Amino acid sequence: MNVADSEDISRLAVIGCGYWGKNLVRNFHALGSLGMVCDPTEVGRTLACELAPEIEVVEELEAVICDERITAVAIATPAETHRELAVRCLQAGKDVFVEKPMALTAAEGESMKDVAEESGRILMVGHLLEYHPAILKLRELIASGELGNVNYVYSNRLNFGKVRTEENALWSFAPHDVAVILRLFGTLPVEVTASGGSYLTPDLADVTVSCLRFVDGRRAHVFVSWLHPFKEQRLVVVGDEKMAVFDDVASHEHKLVLYPNRVDFEDRLPVLCKEDAQSVDFSRNEPLRCECEHFLNRIRDRKQPLTDAVSGIAVLRVLEACQKSLEAHGTPVSLSSDPQT
Repeated sequence: MNVADSEDISRLAVIGCGYWGKNLVRNFHALGSLGMVCDPTEVGRTLACELAPEIEVVEELEAVICDERITAVAIATPAETHRELAVRCLQAGKDVFVEKPMALTAAEGESMKDVAEESGRILMVGHLLEYHPAILKLRELIASGELGNVNYVYSNRLNFGKVRTEENALWSFAPHDVAVILRLFGTLPVEVTASGGSYLTPDLADVTVSCLRFVDGRRAHVFVSWLHPFKEQRLVVVGDEKMAVFDDVASHEHKLVLYPNRVDFEDRLPVLCKEDAQSVDFSRNEPLRCECEHFLNRIRDRKQPLTDAVSGIAVLRVLEACQKSLEAHGTPVSLSSDPQT
């Protein structure tokens, strides 16, 4: 990725300097585009001053909205505030990067998309995993036919980590993997099922397993939990020629591994063909830095980002269907199979 020269990069404000927002502050500041940080809490403002001591830090959103020098914003606030904040900033003529999930419903996402189109502004969703160099390399391998036909994908995103009280594990953890699965398959599933359990907070699932069925018979499942004894972030892609594993917890050398395993048939009997695993090299660039650079480049060239509003809404549709199934104790929920555009 090539970011525009510093004089071409718009001044950007990060809204929210908390658990994740601080990382956006760090990256946009390092890229020379940070012009302001807004956080309603004293803790957040103090942290912003430490991370970017020469940058203006404000408490009220109105200071961002009214500052004509700020032409873009990055929103890293609780999900329930995303739609309101994004719409206000878009209507004020500012390009918007909003963290996942972009909203709480697909209808809210559609309204954000409409405002972006009406105002002629860029709207990008923070599906970080789509910018991970290993995932980009994995997409290359699949597109080249290295894996053959992809039969199914599964992902585990597990940890004994930060427990949310405003959103369940499905909405907190699954958007990353759902976004990647939809990108790999190029279409929405026709049906989903989801089940889970609430063990810490009543009616707020700490663990969920979501199963996605696609029109051509391919399947995927997403297992997420913040109540797990160890950290695991793994995506497995099973093709009929080879298989690939992305393990984000592993060292760089073992993060993306190709398994030349397949099943042949002799006299109509299955024969397992196994070979040594192969480590796949890829760029060592920080995924978040790549994502931030992508947003700045889209501000400059006015092209649609990879994770645009359309892809963000597709993820919301899947999450909504999974949530509906979860609340109905695993009852299957149907979706349209219209491809992403």
